[in-house]
Amino acid sequence: MAAADDELVLVKGLCKGYNDTNSRIDILKHLDFRLGKGETVAVVGASGIGKSTLLHILGTLDRPDSGTLLFRGQDVFRFDAERLAEFRNRSIGFVFQFHHLLPEFSALENAMMPLLISGRDKKAAAEAAGSLLIRVGLENRLTHRVSELSGGEQQRVALARALVLRPPLLLADEPTGNLDKRNSEQVHELLCELNRELSMTLVVVTHSPDLAGYMSRRVTLLDGQMVEMS
Repeated sequence: MAAADDELVLVKGLCKGYNDTNSRIDILKHLDFRLGKGETVAVVGASGIGKSTLLHILGTLDRPDSGTLLFRGQDVFRFDAERLAEFRNRSIGFVFQFHHLLPEFSALENAMMPLLISGRDKKAAAEAAGSLLIRVGLENRLTHRVSELSGGEQQRVALARALVLRPPLLLADEPTGNLDKRNSEQVHELLCELNRELSMTLVVVTHSPDLAGYMSRRVTLLDGQMVEMS
């Protein structure tokens, strides 16, 4: 667990549920959770227990029914829509199983997108995105369209795009779910290297015991509560 002075995220009393026909399904029940600066956490367990729901709330893509999410002491769900979107763009990176890249654009153009959205000029954005793409091993693929890249290369572009603004928090949902063993291992190692280099906090939802094994903490959800695993 993170000490208070090293705390990045504090979740208190988080509740989230859904209505299904005539019944209510509670996914998260008064969940408490802390994330330290630079920490790596794997959220594991069977499908349907709420792993992705938790990740989406941590990323402010979804709102809880009740409870608070404090990011560096700020209750981010009190932000208005514009301020929340700006916070999300600058503070949180996302990597998903499906890359959500724009296939008609190049690797460089995809990785530049968050910088351009944040107001960075095109030349500076290209330099920053290019540098990160080179770091993830795509120095010879910068100008290739996404549709010309392999699955492993596309995931590296997605990772570069997620980190190009140097966010303090990276959230990854089954980031190697569609990759073969060799590419999966390379992405696992790259995530850990970038965590150390950028001092970012990393939360990964995964069914992969190999990827979970790279993380400093492993947790699961049981009856809507967070449970630490050995």
